[in-house]
Amino acid sequence: MAITNNETAPDPRQLMLIVEDDLALQKQLKWSLDRFESVVADDVPSALLQFRKHNPAVVTMDLGLPPDQDSVAEGFKCLEKILELNPSAKVIVLTGQNDHDNALRAIQMGAYDFWAKPVDPDLLSLTVERAFRLYELQEENQRLLNANRLDVFDGLITRDGGMQRICRTIERVASSDLTVLLLGESGTGKEVLAQGLHAASKRKGRFVAINCAAIPENLLESELFGYEKGAFTGATKTTIGRLEVAHGGTLMLDEIGDLPLPLQAKLLRFLQERVIERVGGRQEIPVDVRVVGATHRDLQEQIAAGGFREDLYFRLAEIVVDIPPLRDRVGDPVLLANAFVKQLAADQRRKPLGFSPDAMRALESYNWPGNVRELQNRIKRAFIMADGERLTSIDLGLLDPDREEDSVDETLDLRVIRERAERQAVLTAMSRVDGNVAKAAELLGVSRPTLYDLMNKLEIK
Repeated sequence: MAITNNETAPDPRQLMLIVEDDLALQKQLKWSLDRFESVVADDVPSALLQFRKHNPAVVTMDLGLPPDQDSVAEGFKCLEKILELNPSAKVIVLTGQNDHDNALRAIQMGAYDFWAKPVDPDLLSLTVERAFRLYELQEENQRLLNANRLDVFDGLITRDGGMQRICRTIERVASSDLTVLLLGESGTGKEVLAQGLHAASKRKGRFVAINCAAIPENLLESELFGYEKGAFTGATKTTIGRLEVAHGGTLMLDEIGDLPLPLQAKLLRFLQERVIERVGGRQEIPVDVRVVGATHRDLQEQIAAGGFREDLYFRLAEIVVDIPPLRDRVGDPVLLANAFVKQLAADQRRKPLGFSPDAMRALESYNWPGNVRELQNRIKRAFIMADGERLTSIDLGLLDPDREEDSVDETLDLRVIRERAERQAVLTAMSRVDGNVAKAAELLGVSRPTLYDLMNKLEIK
């Protein structure tokens, strides 16, 4: 298995991989394409190793690869795995078997182009140049899209100061490779924050999420680490796991508190050494991935009870983020409800619905045990079932708080009560008018300068 190595890793946008088992032809291709930086490989394992290491923008690949050069099976397997690792890679397939079906199959699988041998070097060089140019254009488009977004936390809607501080923390640590642990109740937005962390980072790989509590224990290891052909009954082909799929990107391990102890040990070894072994395999495979853990469980209690490894906790908890539940995010329930209604109306091409006063009171006072996920589900159901132009507390399945008995606040400190009431009133007004300060001031019965002063005092942005 021949692999060439470079001392310094070149920019993947200027690097190509040549996969060819005929060493003479391999040299010829490298010579004819010498204006491009290149690395070479002569079979599937070496090609994948080079691809993981360099993440090249362009690949030229022979379909007839060892151990069965007379078949196209190995070539198609290599094409499939390369595009799994980076769907944006431009793969140019070369084969001596001038077969229309093979060409069609390669293009359907995601190959950029197809050439039958013998290949004209000038035409191939032109194709490679175009592939590089297309890759760079697509990368630039993605960068422009990211630059034009108001926020990397796509889908996270908040005016709560605590959540805004969490977003700033995530943005600050995104450029590092620190492992992040997200703690919070179910439905608080842990996956949205993890996606925001990935989007704000410089990682070019994929964001991959796996729920450790949703997969049976006997399947979770192979799902995470992959497996070799013949590793167990039903393993008819080698399959890469989620860690390899996320190479160069971010892997979110949701509900990591439910990870079985044997897998905790294997995950700890990966975090220490950054290599994995597939189930049934012996080869150590280097994987570059940022791990984000998330759980609603109290991991300290689990450590004390022997259900979670303390050494793994400290590996995962380089940065710990405690996400507040929706009931503690002042003003967010109404803000989110309005956003969900607008999105549903746009998706279903219907007129947006408003909220009745009793619905607004219910949204603001309800405890939201299911957090944002519960709120979204209630809005969806109400939007479909409502008869009028405004959603009511009955549509939402919530009790109007005006019909409940008065509750006694725990504190009698007038300054605290006044500040809390002012904050609640300002955030509620801003939520109802989508952040329009002039309209919010009118609702509150104050001038716009007075509202600005109040917002500054309460540190509301």
